[in-house]
Amino acid sequence: MIIFFRILRRSAVSYTCCHLIENSFFYGKKALTIVYYLHKTNPKLGDMNDTLSISPLSQLTEDEQMLKEATADFAQSSIAPRVHKMDEQAKLEQSLIDECFEMGLMGVEIPEKYDGAGGTFMMSIVAIEQLSRVDASVGVFMDVQNTLVNNAFLNFGSEDIKDKYLAQLATKKVGAYCLSEASSGSDAFALKATAKLDGDHYILNGAKLWITNANEADIFIVFATVNPEAGYKGITAFVVERSFEGFSVGKKEDKLGIRASSTCEILLEDCRVPKENILGELGKGYKVAIETLNEGRIGIGAQMIGLAQGAFEATLAYVKERKQFGHAVSDNQGVQFQLARMATDIETARLLVYNSARLKMAGKNFLKEAAMAKFYSSEVAERVSSMAIDLFGGNGYVKEYPVEKFYRDAKIGKIYEGTTNMQLSTIAKLLLR
Repeated sequence: MIIFFRILRRSAVSYTCCHLIENSFFYGKKALTIVYYLHKTNPKLGDMNDTLSISPLSQLTEDEQMLKEATADFAQSSIAPRVHKMDEQAKLEQSLIDECFEMGLMGVEIPEKYDGAGGTFMMSIVAIEQLSRVDASVGVFMDVQNTLVNNAFLNFGSEDIKDKYLAQLATKKVGAYCLSEASSGSDAFALKATAKLDGDHYILNGAKLWITNANEADIFIVFATVNPEAGYKGITAFVVERSFEGFSVGKKEDKLGIRASSTCEILLEDCRVPKENILGELGKGYKVAIETLNEGRIGIGAQMIGLAQGAFEATLAYVKERKQFGHAVSDNQGVQFQLARMATDIETARLLVYNSARLKMAGKNFLKEAAMAKFYSSEVAERVSSMAIDLFGGNGYVKEYPVEKFYRDAKIGKIYEGTTNMQLSTIAKLLLR
């Protein structure tokens, strides 16, 4: 089944109203007078109170709600039966990957003219959250495709690049984002991979580590420097296809969690890349990396709150069913307090994630909020999944029950796409500048 997304566009008059309301601190009564006049003269704007009201952060639009429900159904019917097997085999099933494309989940924000869903960033976040309630491996598979790869193409790709690759990414080709190296983890711009111009091609040499989706991907965004002496100003983003000469996927990591999500080494050995395959501008790859990762952190936040929600729901059902000392475990006040803390933590994290996503969509600065969302949601995922095991008791420690996997999967949230310490550093710098 293919999901069709409807895009709702505000009229110019509606935008004017919103702008006036947003700046009402300056306009005062004049703003309200003008808005009132616009409503009286433009019936299409509807009731004035509707325009002046502010929706709760967790309230989804009709399109977002439809996507949430469809993705949740898909996760339960198609992913849940495969979770244990994929975790054991450390591999996503190809048939499931095909279904993700058929659902439109791999190209949520890609415009319809490129065969994408034509949706919004928030819709990607909602879908990642719902997939991660069942399997965080599938959640990050979709997350990297949408918030990192597709967004990099949409924001920085030339028209020729978009025409060549976006339709493929929306319908059949998996993408990967290759930034990290052995010497450049948190210090991302200390990368050593090089790119030298040779006629109408660049020759790339080096190795990339920890590349998510590498095993399944056909299209890779690879960062390399065209001038090591220039520091970060030499870094350039290249679009590399798996079939390019000199490109290969190396060792696949055997991980603690999100095991079905592939994490591999990428080898560049005199890899020939057409010079027209530069993404963005020559020497401006640092900009591509920074702006894309800022958005990606919100996606990881969505993965973490989805994971936490899945662990909580499993725990809630278990403690209501499990009987000890003649009554349900959930009847104990101490257990009730723990459940209340878990639920409050999750809701708090969700508000942070949704707020940063809404800010991004509104064109506002969201760097601090994205760092807060990523930092806090990863802490919540680890805390909630740990408490889930405690409340399951011995059953929580065995693979027959789902919470041990939630716990293993949660740990990565504090590591990838910017460690917790890097997020705290970002937040502090923005507070103190």
